[in-house]
Amino acid sequence: MTELPTIRALADLVDLVTERPVYLRYSDGPDTDDGPSLDYESGVELPGLSVTTLAPEPWWTRPAEDWIARRLCKYAELGSERGRFAWILCGREVGRGPDHEPVVTDITPVAVIDEKVIDEAKRVYRSRFEVAQDSRCRQM
Repeated sequence: MTELPTIRALADLVDLVTERPVYLRYSDGPDTDDGPSLDYESGVELPGLSVTTLAPEPWWTRPAEDWIARRLCKYAELGSERGRFAWILCGREVGRGPDHEPVVTDITPVAVIDEKVIDEAKRVYRSRFEVAQDSRCRQM
């Protein structure tokens, strides 16, 4: 595997995300992500790699750490498969995938996220959010 720096603390990831636009991807890593992503339901090849954004939206009034922890946790199950892990990349957005996720090309790997950061993000997420609440949970 290409040797990339490892992010070992959630605070370091927050610093990186607020410095420049980066994306999150859970996969076998940049060495194996040499082709475009596939929409498995339709069998259609996407025009690049499917990724997740990490930067908080402009309307977000809470700390960036909350947003980033939530984003890491929402997609953490993608890293639970054998050999898959979270890594950060830069790229050029060329479209949206079937789940409204950005699709990027011209990829530059930036860093790998240590599993301890994912664990830290889970603790932050559970302590600061009403996890699994959505509009269906609201009483009328």
